[in-house]
Amino acid sequence: MRHRLRRDIQFLLGRFPCHRPTPMSGNPASDAPADAHDGTCGTEAALSASLPTAAVTDATVRLLKGFADQTRLRILCLLRDREVCVHNIVEALDMSQSAISHQLRVLRDARLVSHRREGRHVYYRLADDHVREMLENALSHGAEPDSQ
Repeated sequence: MRHRLRRDIQFLLGRFPCHRPTPMSGNPASDAPADAHDGTCGTEAALSASLPTAAVTDATVRLLKGFADQTRLRILCLLRDREVCVHNIVEALDMSQSAISHQLRVLRDARLVSHRREGRHVYYRLADDHVREMLENALSHGAEPDSQ
């Protein structure tokens, strides 16, 4: 997981030509300031061309908001390996049906979960393997000790 995160960060850094990774020698005297400018930056037009469209950023913000709540994250964890009926989610989290239904709506709107109805029961599952990978990466990153 850590290797994948490092690869993703390297990809993002490559999209911004004037960014130079901050040295991590541990010696403040030899490390350049994080905001040092060496005059090699590209034009502002080139930088803004690397930005995603407003539609993509809106969809991404909506998706990330799905992860940005403890209850929603716990629901996603329950759905990590299986399809679960709403009443089982209510019991597992010891919350009201209406509170769980509200959080499930946010997760549906963020396209993080999908559902199916079987009679009076509604079953939820993660939308796809991408969601499972994002969840696993977020949990793995959150479990890492702070390094300062």
